Amino acid sequence: MINPSVPGWIDKFFTEFSQSEHSFPQNETDFYIRTRTTGFIFGHIVGFDAAISIETEDRFPQEISKIGMLNTLFQVYRLIRKTNQSEDFIQEAVAFYNTMIPKGFNPLKKVLESHSPSSKLEKIIHDRVQTNEDLFSKNFSHVITNALLFIDVLAFKKHLEKGEIPEKYSNKIEDIVISIISLSLKSKTGISPHDDLLLKLFESSVRYNKFSSKKLTTIEDLDLSYLSDNLEKYYVIDLAGISLWSDEKVENEERYFLFKLGETLQISDAVVLESIHFINEFIVQYQSEIPYFNFSNPVKHFYEQTTESVAILINRNKSRLLKEITESKELMQLLAKSTVKDLNKEEKKKVKRQMLDICKTIPSLTIFLLPGGGLLLPILIKFIPKMLPSAFNENIDD
Repeated sequence: MINPSVPGWIDKFFTEFSQSEHSFPQNETDFYIRTRTTGFIFGHIVGFDAAISIETEDRFPQEISKIGMLNTLFQVYRLIRKTNQSEDFIQEAVAFYNTMIPKGFNPLKKVLESHSPSSKLEKIIHDRVQTNEDLFSKNFSHVITNALLFIDVLAFKKHLEKGEIPEKYSNKIEDIVISIISLSLKSKTGISPHDDLLLKLFESSVRYNKFSSKKLTTIEDLDLSYLSDNLEKYYVIDLAGISLWSDEKVENEERYFLFKLGETLQISDAVVLESIHFINEFIVQYQSEIPYFNFSNPVKHFYEQTTESVAILINRNKSRLLKEITESKELMQLLAKSTVKDLNKEEKKKVKRQMLDICKTIPSLTIFLLPGGGLLLPILIKFIPKMLPSAFNENIDD
């Protein structure tokens, strides 16, 4: 299984990819439709446009985002170059991102110089899928927070076509996207609790501009002349559409906004209507999985998502974790005891202290030592007794 949390995952991805045949995107529209179906456009990835089977279960959202980012960049490379040359793609992707780093400001330069191209790209993609959110927000609201990653894909396409990126291209596209989102929310017939959250999610996602809710009142206030590529236009139509969605419908006034936006962009009504239908079907199908649409109880969703993440960590490190725990008879006894009765304050402190010591020895579990990790530790401790050998749970007082 490809594990984006372990070095070498990109090489493994392409080793598996090379063993399969996968049709090239026929044109820009075909590429966009295939990409949109994966959920990458919306920041909630539900699949991958690849011939190889890539499981999304038992993965962290960030790991899924990494695979989605790599694969989408590769698919736009295949669209432009009509080749499956993974080594050339990796070189192009690294060169592309190097041009995006301001001259004279590359703190990773010395670190990356000795690394292979694929290792460099792994580091770059890891950094790109990060957001500005705190621990709570990351676990609660990963949807939309990486929707702006498609701007990287648009910029990479320009790099492949022209050998360079237009000056401040990403800044300008991001600024247009944020402005359109702001206007689309103002056009809604009713304001919901989701709307404020949506703006906050985009605020945590911006990578090139300082987020601000600009004083725009109509589409006419926008200068959309910079958008010349159909992919750019499809993208802003879809993001405006998802921001307008609520209660499984888009009201007439909101539809007017989308059709007016399409007219301004010189996009046909048929394309806008297809966008509305796709977004509705996508959200209805995946609504229960998207925290943004379950804003009514953010604490519950934080707990559910965090519990799932901790369960994945435990499963991946089960053998090492059990080995470390069984070496401490006192910890074993306290954990087993906690399954039948509440521990007192002093016992809980001992369990916490010893579990933190164990986390220090297992690299994947050092997350529990980071700021905010204290929120996760009780969830980890809750899972441990279920892992204990049944024979030990018996005769606990021996």
